[in-house]
Amino acid sequence: MNSVRTEAVKDAVPAKPAWDTPVAAAQSKVLALAAEALQIEADAILGLRQRLDASFFRAIEIMMHCRGRVVVSGMGKSGLIARKIAATLASTGTPSLYVHAGDASHGDLGMVTREDVFIALSNSGETEELLLIVPVVKRQGARLIAITGNPASTLAELAEVHLDAHVDKEACPLNLAPTASTTAALALGDALAVVLLDLRGFSSNDYARSHPGGSLGRRLLTHVRDVMRSGAAVPTVRMATPLTEALHEISQKGMGMTAVLDDGGAVAGVFTDGDLRRLIDEGHPLQGVVMQDVMHRNPHAIGPDKLAAEAADLMEQYRINQLLVLDRGGALVGALHIHDLTTSKVI
Repeated sequence: MNSVRTEAVKDAVPAKPAWDTPVAAAQSKVLALAAEALQIEADAILGLRQRLDASFFRAIEIMMHCRGRVVVSGMGKSGLIARKIAATLASTGTPSLYVHAGDASHGDLGMVTREDVFIALSNSGETEELLLIVPVVKRQGARLIAITGNPASTLAELAEVHLDAHVDKEACPLNLAPTASTTAALALGDALAVVLLDLRGFSSNDYARSHPGGSLGRRLLTHVRDVMRSGAAVPTVRMATPLTEALHEISQKGMGMTAVLDDGGAVAGVFTDGDLRRLIDEGHPLQGVVMQDVMHRNPHAIGPDKLAAEAADLMEQYRINQLLVLDRGGALVGALHIHDLTTSKVI
């Protein structure tokens, strides 16, 4: 009996995991498995490309003419993909929301109206929670689009339009965990979103308006007037101002420069910390010097209604850290330092 027990224990010992094998062999196996998974998922997406047909066009027509919102729903992993598709549609110009299929039968179905388009995701096409609510969705007049991996499924037959997201196999070695199938459904959702984006003439400015908190939103929505310094915060001196007094203005205002104005108050030039360093390097005397003798004429400037991102581009192009801000008449209305752009997260 002891020998039998010993054999049983021996048989129960699991095989060595990959990380217990020599490093080179383990790395080779890991990379091979990863490459195979990526190839399977890539093949799944390429397979979709071959199956694009009139059904996809019909789905686009329905969504383009939707007077309500596109409601996307699913369960499990398909539910996660549904949430992502809804988010992508919403951020690219198609009003959309996600509804959990399970919660829909407990009240959330009230979010769906007769003006909406309902997209149901299920790889099998037999998800119980979806099949429970789909008849109700249809009865109240919403249009139904299904994305499944089974064209002969109940959900596919109930839908007005069915998009075939079938994959030959999952990337999971057990062919069980939703991997290639969820990738295929996500890719179809992205294809719907980008086609709708193009047909609606959705622009980068439109995208920025729906992403005001993102870096792109800040670059496309922030104007120079929003971040420039104005009024007493702008360092200014006259052409006849002694250099020593100008240095005090530069130091006090903390912009590393000062605008130089003529007797009429128009901008005649600019003087920066860099100009001061060059004077010192050249051994130029500082006493008795007035600004018109050392200022930089025809300074770079930008308008207050320009995008702050354009100001950043100008600074990069000319390798400068400050810009004067002039209105359309050429009057000085502000100044901008590169730190103002970094603080506002434009760059």
